[in-house]
Amino acid sequence: MNINKMVACCPWRYSQKIFLQVVYPVGRKYMSAPSAARLKLVSSPELKAVFSIDDVKLPPWLDGMCLAEYLPNLEEYLGKQVLEAVSLIEVRRHFIEALSSPFGRPVEADAVFCRKATFLAASGVFTFLKQKKYRVTEMLGSNCKIWDLSSTLEVHLLIPTQFPKQQPAIMLQSSQHFNSQMAPMKSRVMSDYPWSPRWEPSLMAERICEFLADEALNFKRQCSEGQVQ
Repeated sequence: MNINKMVACCPWRYSQKIFLQVVYPVGRKYMSAPSAARLKLVSSPELKAVFSIDDVKLPPWLDGMCLAEYLPNLEEYLGKQVLEAVSLIEVRRHFIEALSSPFGRPVEADAVFCRKATFLAASGVFTFLKQKKYRVTEMLGSNCKIWDLSSTLEVHLLIPTQFPKQQPAIMLQSSQHFNSQMAPMKSRVMSDYPWSPRWEPSLMAERICEFLADEALNFKRQCSEGQVQ
């Protein structure tokens, strides 16, 4: 299975592979049936962008089994897991597109794996890229909502590979408020908002927008009081 060819516009220079590490226990006494081997999957770091081996539950190693018996079933099992992980790229892409309805088009997004996206949201007296107003307008396009850039903040979304089973993590960032190291103030990473993997992407986006309507006000207050980092 060539994972690189399965991902459109794949940026990987080298072929992505998954390896099985097998450790056979050695005992001092003779045993008619060998003990079960200790198994661990190893992969290249880049593969985590689309498929995490940490989420894989390996098939059981039965008593008396040898590696030649185990590998075919494992290869078939991993093949199905990888195919499902690649198909979820499009699911995440549709979700990001659905977020464009309440927020406008993203100012930044992961176009290959669809794991990250950044939007603008209006709230109070926040300022986002005040000195780059025309550039932001160009990036957002002519069909999106027109934001008052004197009252916006950044909404960062990190979308897990297991989406929609796992919900995105959300973080707010102000470019008007800075901490003692002169870095923009950021909210906590939030994943405690209403969510169901059975919802349509449009409803997911709507519920996130409703949640952020109140959370943005709390974030504004915390920024003014210097309570966030």
